[in-house]
Amino acid sequence: MDQLETRELVYFVAVAEELHFSRAAERLGIAQPPLSRAVSRLERRIGVRLLERTSRRVELTAAGLVFLDECRALLRGLDAAVRRTQRTARPARLVLAVRPGTGSGLLAQVLRSQDAAEPDLVFTHDGAGALRDATADIALLCTDSDDLTGLLTTEVARAHPVALVPRDHPLADRAVVTTAELRQDPAFQEQCPPMGLDEILDRVALGRLVTVVGSAAADCLTRQVTAVPVADLPTTTLALGWLAQTSRPEIASFARTVQRITADHADTRLLTEPAP
Repeated sequence: MDQLETRELVYFVAVAEELHFSRAAERLGIAQPPLSRAVSRLERRIGVRLLERTSRRVELTAAGLVFLDECRALLRGLDAAVRRTQRTARPARLVLAVRPGTGSGLLAQVLRSQDAAEPDLVFTHDGAGALRDATADIALLCTDSDDLTGLLTTEVARAHPVALVPRDHPLADRAVVTTAELRQDPAFQEQCPPMGLDEILDRVALGRLVTVVGSAAADCLTRQVTAVPVADLPTTTLALGWLAQTSRPEIASFARTVQRITADHADTRLLTEPAP
């Protein structure tokens, strides 16, 4: 089989997502006849029917569904490869991916340090994904929940889970709470929602949200929000992670700075428990 062209994959993905040749052609900025011919040629080249076509509709076959997932992954990988290559050729400041509400005290100390280049920040709930698609160079990850496959990591801290509740909440003055008690509140979300910490705190203060974050977020609380330790959730191990194939001296320098600050502040609220 001849090697497939990226253009063919882009064409197929457009048709597969639109399930309509005219809309796909408009999306791609080409005429419909060459698009139809290109998809038919692709099917012949790989020897598999990807689409079922009638006069009224277009549907993906079982093979087409698989091929769609594979094409998306290949195109994402290609985009990431281009970004990594561009960043290597034109080094810029490190981009650090951070989960909202995680490690904020530690990061504040790091950003004030002069020992490593100050990174740009991107807030995301998928730090490992940000590394793989090259939108970040390094990420602060939760080793208990993030997919660390193919990543190099170094543990930096352990954070205890705390519930963020409004200051006037019935649980606000408790020494500890349980998830069962939190679930009785209609505003409770067990997974921290995908938004910045400032927005999370605003929603909690307004009584629209109760959620669980790492204890380092306690350093950022407003007067309207209280953090209460959650007794029945495990401690989260935080680690810096980066792609194994990425080699930039700034990454190693940044990791060393974080480890030093971790050790220097092991007895403060910066870290709830030092990593071994």
